[in-house]
Amino acid sequence: MARKTRKRSRKKRIRLEGFNNLTKTLSFNIYDICYTTTPRARAEYLEYIDEEYNSNRLRKIMHDVAEIIGANILNVSSQDYDPMGASVTMLIAEQPVNTPRTELAHLDKSHICSHTYPESNKRSGISTFRVDIDVSTCGQVSPLKALNHLISSFESDVVLVDYKVRGFTRDTKGRKHFMDHKILSIQEYVSKKLLRKYRTVDFNIYGENLFHTKMILSEFNLDGYLFGSTSEDLSEEMRAKVSTLLEREMTEIFYCKNVYPSSLTTSSDS
Repeated sequence: MARKTRKRSRKKRIRLEGFNNLTKTLSFNIYDICYTTTPRARAEYLEYIDEEYNSNRLRKIMHDVAEIIGANILNVSSQDYDPMGASVTMLIAEQPVNTPRTELAHLDKSHICSHTYPESNKRSGISTFRVDIDVSTCGQVSPLKALNHLISSFESDVVLVDYKVRGFTRDTKGRKHFMDHKILSIQEYVSKKLLRKYRTVDFNIYGENLFHTKMILSEFNLDGYLFGSTSEDLSEEMRAKVSTLLEREMTEIFYCKNVYPSSLTTSSDS
């Protein structure tokens, strides 16, 4: 009986006519939100975040991603911008590459790229750091394996994730296959430990092989969002006002629209 059970549970592999041409793309927008009480603190936060997530740090994270998903690195290009921000692009392939001709065949299919966007609003005192990451692969290499590592590599207050499978691959009988794995939600690939920290919402279009998940931290602790100060440095009225500002910022990012009046500000520039 045991042998028959194992035989039935074994997944039948599709015999392909050639290379697996399906392209799987995982795209992140990861946000870190912070409040600074003075213009000087705001400038120091932006300097800190720009140094903390410079191109060298991004390269390290992306090298780890390539190792996790089992991809071979072809080339890496990076840039730190003035006054702030960084970009890294990494070309990858499923198999080791020996010739320039083979490398060119992979340029538009498999890559990892990241861009950072530090931003600050002097009226409210809110600073927002955003990092965009795209992991695009073809063949058997799956970007979904890198989900937990990427979320954990940043201060992720709000995470917006898209997963898309494009194109088709053909089997030996000439039949097209537009998907080579089962997926109902991106959340299936996020660890339970991480999921417990977030509230999540899914928007999935199964017929288009398009999956979208929003994540926002479920617990709010004011001290975790203050840079260069603590909640004890603020009056009770100011703590309430700053908490409202921070929660508004995260909510608007999570829903991708302005949901509160823009007149709410603090005296951070005084």
